[in-house]
Amino acid sequence: MTSKVALICITCPVGCRLEVTVEDNKVVGVEGQGCKRGLAYAQDEITDPRRVVTTTVRVRGGLHPLLPVYTARPFPKHSIFALLHELRQITIAAPARAGRVILADALGTGVDVLASRDMPERN
Repeated sequence: MTSKVALICITCPVGCRLEVTVEDNKVVGVEGQGCKRGLAYAQDEITDPRRVVTTTVRVRGGLHPLLPVYTARPFPKHSIFALLHELRQITIAAPARAGRVILADALGTGVDVLASRDMPERN
């Protein structure tokens, strides 16, 4: 079965409107891309969509009660809610440095969750 999917490429600020032809869950054609990155984006978005996830985890003894965190690389889109559930179970102890691994190999994907900022201890 062949279908057409409309996407807006987000790999650069141009935001090309792509029309992707999909046959049996495989990309067989892409129209509207302004560069090669559009082709790669369409392929990835149809076969394995991923997003960088940003959220917070609880902090014990920190200046603030929550620490912002993010995935070090784009994370599989279909597993984002499971990741958020996992991160809700985590409480770290202050202090924490930006870049600290909060959750290694999240859900077995090989993607680490890192601290976005420093979190000093509460005085």
